[in-house]
Amino acid sequence: MCEAVYLELLQDVLSGLDLVSAAALLVGHHYLCQEEFPAGEVLTDTGKKAWKLGSAVGQGGFGLIYLAEENSDRPVAADARYVIKVEPSDNGPLFSELKFYMRAAKPDLIQTWMKSHKLKSLGVPRYWGSGLHVKGGKKYRFMVIDRLGTDLQKKFEECGRRFPRKLVLQLGLRLLDILEYIHDHEYVHADIKASNLMLSHSDPNQVYLVDYGLAYRYAPDSVLKEYKEDPKRCHDGTIEFTSIDAHKGATACRRSDLEIMSYCMVQWLCGRLPWEDKLQDPLYVRDSKIRFMEEVKSLKYQDKPPYDKLRSILQAGLKAVKAKDDGKLEFTPANGAVPPPAKKATKRKKAAAEAEQSDTDGSPTKKKKTVTKKKAYGPSPMGPPTSHINSHQALLSSLPMEEDMSTNISVVMAPMGPCGGWWLAIDCSSLFRSKGPPCLAFLSTQPPTHPQLTFPQ
Repeated sequence: MCEAVYLELLQDVLSGLDLVSAAALLVGHHYLCQEEFPAGEVLTDTGKKAWKLGSAVGQGGFGLIYLAEENSDRPVAADARYVIKVEPSDNGPLFSELKFYMRAAKPDLIQTWMKSHKLKSLGVPRYWGSGLHVKGGKKYRFMVIDRLGTDLQKKFEECGRRFPRKLVLQLGLRLLDILEYIHDHEYVHADIKASNLMLSHSDPNQVYLVDYGLAYRYAPDSVLKEYKEDPKRCHDGTIEFTSIDAHKGATACRRSDLEIMSYCMVQWLCGRLPWEDKLQDPLYVRDSKIRFMEEVKSLKYQDKPPYDKLRSILQAGLKAVKAKDDGKLEFTPANGAVPPPAKKATKRKKAAAEAEQSDTDGSPTKKKKTVTKKKAYGPSPMGPPTSHINSHQALLSSLPMEEDMSTNISVVMAPMGPCGGWWLAIDCSSLFRSKGPPCLAFLSTQPPTHPQLTFPQ
């Protein structure tokens, strides 16, 4: 099953990606292929609280996501209030995310903050427990958090890739509340984007910031980290949104989160960012952002942002368009934005859409066998579509690889001549216990480079 899913995944997304992106997806999928637990499996957290799993409703970067409830004689229903993220214990992403949740997302901490700041809601998912679970001689790490709904990237696409001005300003106000909270608890998020913002499962007017895998503790025990550039960390994060500090190899800070948030708001309002034409060139993206942010230089690396002043700017923007933050988030196309036309979906795309829906709204879907047709890919003139090249590079270098894993990814590269592309063939069979697909050939729009990989000529 893993091999089939792997092949379909790469066939759909590798066109135009560089080798680093391809290899990171390949290795990441290798770790994702874990055993799926049956509904009814009981996991006990470190506080001795038992949780019962329901249906698997989606997958994160390196593990599966299940509906869950506190253990009882009843099966977990489709309207379950919690989800449990499960991944093999030797993986890194959930462990990194757990550190944030355990320190900063306990229900009593969030409730106390909301009360002291007179907030009706705060978009940080609550942490309910975590632990290790052994099955079939293997250890799995798990974490219990609130169940959430769909993400804003889907809403953005549905609205023709532009949000109304009122909605953008409201989302900015929600984000300032969230960022002030996590900053006050010594963390920065470092990867704010529409796909990491999710609506509440029960209230579509509440939005939550998720995915704390890149969250960084910028002030452990209230001691601020010093600014330091590390060439090995350059361009970490999602390339179109990541901060100038990250482009230079410095760890994230509070101003980084505000900068990333501003890029998101510009994209939501205008439909695209000025540097989205060359996302495959991180230096071009970095320099474009430096020019874009030339007038926003007042915050030093260790400065605390003026949250109230920033809120007042957004509230003034609402007043200027004769609107107010009435608590309702209306996801309608902005003036001039054209929603994508409805297309007749193929059977395979229908199955993918159902799986995607289950990932966000928590409703279980039936597994279906799908048949994929061979496709011919060519290099995209726009480069990799939202390819996150450098986050893949960081991911590949930080993965808990098996012994000599990097040398087991065999690559053959050949130039395609006047079309300006390269044929790449990746041998992935060594990543599976059983014999996997021998290789996958695809086109890249740029020559691949990575210090851990060699390319036979």
